[in-house]
Amino acid sequence: MIAVDSSVWIDFLNGRDDSHVWRLRAALGTEEIIVGDLMLCEVLQGLDSERAARNVETLLRRFEIVAMAGEAIAVAAARNFRILRRRGITIRKTIDLLIGTWCIQNRIPLLHNDGDFRPMARYLGLIEVRQA
Repeated sequence: MIAVDSSVWIDFLNGRDDSHVWRLRAALGTEEIIVGDLMLCEVLQGLDSERAARNVETLLRRFEIVAMAGEAIAVAAARNFRILRRRGITIRKTIDLLIGTWCIQNRIPLLHNDGDFRPMARYLGLIEVRQA
């Protein structure tokens, strides 16, 4: 089971030819894929038309959609932010902090293409999905 970040879905939908997209393609049909509600929002908000949004939503709903925020994750994410800040690292996007914290708490590997997750892997125990 892996969680796939919006950074990967967006590149996949745009037809990019990168290792994280190849890894997603390899996982399709062979691994259980989780889409977080936060990732769903990020992907859908970037689309220009309602038709495109409906089509992409239909695609993403083929996978399990999980709620990633909530009181416990919010508190843990804030703690993780402070831990990293003490190391001189600032996570730029709160949504990435929530996603990373949810994955850490649930021990679910994350496939991503976003530098905000790398310090979470190095210092907080986020499991990153290996790419080809």
